[in-house]
Amino acid sequence: MPFPIIASALGLAQFAPVIAKWLGGNQAEQMAEEVVQVARRVTGQEDPTQMMQLLRENSLLVAEFQKSMMEIEARLELAFLEDRQSARLRDVAFIQGGHKNTRADIMVISAAFGLVSCLGCLTLYSGHMPGEATGIISTIADIFGACLKDAYAFEFRSSRGSKEKDSTVAAMIERGFTG
Repeated sequence: MPFPIIASALGLAQFAPVIAKWLGGNQAEQMAEEVVQVARRVTGQEDPTQMMQLLRENSLLVAEFQKSMMEIEARLELAFLEDRQSARLRDVAFIQGGHKNTRADIMVISAAFGLVSCLGCLTLYSGHMPGEATGIISTIADIFGACLKDAYAFEFRSSRGSKEKDSTVAAMIERGFTG
């Protein structure tokens, strides 16, 4: 019985832990296929069990596999940064064109209102609500808070952590880790 592709990629994550974060969401199967293809190329094996065994036994193959995973990580980070930059350029074009970005304004106001509403409910009614309701409202407040955080980060550029990530990706490019 052949291994499912995502299970194979998860098994390979022991050699490059960054793989695990790629295996969620809409692109999971595509990313898993790419990871397994790299492992096939590096090891020369088709069977995932044999791939992993060869990687366990040969540190040079592990290094080559990890280098390939770093190249994929750099490519994904660059795509993310380009996407973020495109969205910012769209906002600039809107403003320069004399338009107001009403959609973004509504999003931020709605998130702020939702957060304040949740916090108000928790403050006023927490003694009268079951613990489950308090937990659910707290979770919803966290989501609204995360929305505000993302909007703030987008509007006022990157956080310190993002800047460090940008620097790391730029350094990887300079060293030739991208394909």
